[in-house]
Amino acid sequence: MIYLIDYDRQSGKLREMRTYPDEMRATAEYERLQLELGLLVERLTREVVLFEATDEASLRHTHSRYFESLEDLAARGAELAQS
Repeated sequence: MIYLIDYDRQSGKLREMRTYPDEMRATAEYERLQLELGLLVERLTREVVLFEATDEASLRHTHSRYFESLEDLAARGAELAQS
């Protein structure tokens, strides 16, 4: 599966996630480009990325920062620092 993610770094929130089967890679790339161009026109700065993963659970595990709140990430960082 291919995942298109629109992430707002300033707020630390996932704005949108779209999924595509592997054979629709060209569509996913086109839509990523259209989203980025739209954000430029609106003068918005967000992170727009494409990922490939076997399933959403794997993506959430390997790229958790897109799915967890800033508070959750900070708490996990504090726990790691103490251990």
